[in-house]
Amino acid sequence: MARRTAAVEHRRRAVAGRLVRLGAILEIIGYISPQLVSLIALILLALPFSVLVLAGFLIRNGVQMVRREGRSLGNLLSLLAGTGLLVLPVVAFLLASTLHPVGIGVAALAFFVSAQAGLSFLAFLVFTIAYARRPPRPGADAVVVLGAGLINGKVSPVLASRLDRGLRVRESQGSAPLIPSGGQGPDEPRPEAAAMAEYLADHGVPQEQIIPELRSRTTEENLRFSRALADQSPPAGAAPGHLVVATNEYHVPRTALLSRRIGVDADVVGGTTAGYYVPSAYLREFVAVMSMHRRTQILLAVPGLVLSLGLTALLVMYQAAG
Repeated sequence: MARRTAAVEHRRRAVAGRLVRLGAILEIIGYISPQLVSLIALILLALPFSVLVLAGFLIRNGVQMVRREGRSLGNLLSLLAGTGLLVLPVVAFLLASTLHPVGIGVAALAFFVSAQAGLSFLAFLVFTIAYARRPPRPGADAVVVLGAGLINGKVSPVLASRLDRGLRVRESQGSAPLIPSGGQGPDEPRPEAAAMAEYLADHGVPQEQIIPELRSRTTEENLRFSRALADQSPPAGAAPGHLVVATNEYHVPRTALLSRRIGVDADVVGGTTAGYYVPSAYLREFVAVMSMHRRTQILLAVPGLVLSLGLTALLVMYQAAG
């Protein structure tokens, strides 16, 4: 018992020593540049506040999604992410405050994993914004509109946004046909493409310019089957060119990456989405894109794992030596 009490006291003194050294460093910086100290203090205060604000926003959006769209995993993503933002820092602090090498190592690993996820999400957003500013090339073989769930056999607001974007972009593509692409889901009374074709015809597109693709169940099948339909009636003597694919803005990154992966030359454009739907939709697409690149994410996680294990080992040796 006395030995354990002495060990705890030794750890407390070590922590106090580090805090004293940190205070001395900040004091020296203050003499050199008071503005820098103010900036550091502002950042340290802003970080936890910004995390709380973001967590609150995500939790609120998650509750909104569940109320409006139902309890599915996709709709719960923003609620889970917001809860995680609140819980993870607390758990990491509690682990580090034990001053146990394993606890500190796990806290460090949680930090590295969170940093990796944050940087990956930032890269995902930058790609989305950059790609959205890229205008589609003219002269497409066809304008493909990706399907989405129907409501009582009718076009939903999300799907209408995709169709409207397809109609707008077709104006810059000359006489390119429109390919509404979507099969029949298990809870749908008819194929999505059939309802989409009706919507396009009601908005003035001639029937002969609408080529429904009625078989696809996934985004990859949307692209493959639509490419095959476009290849059946190319202009006389023309080699296969590119497609313009219309979907929702949050779905653009995954569609673009997937088209490149399967070798379908396509420019992807996005229609607007209801504001409350955007956070969950982007989180869902981010998870899907990261799943497409699992090996890359595992490789990126290796340095954080190695550093965490190394830190744990050093702390164990330091404790044993003390």
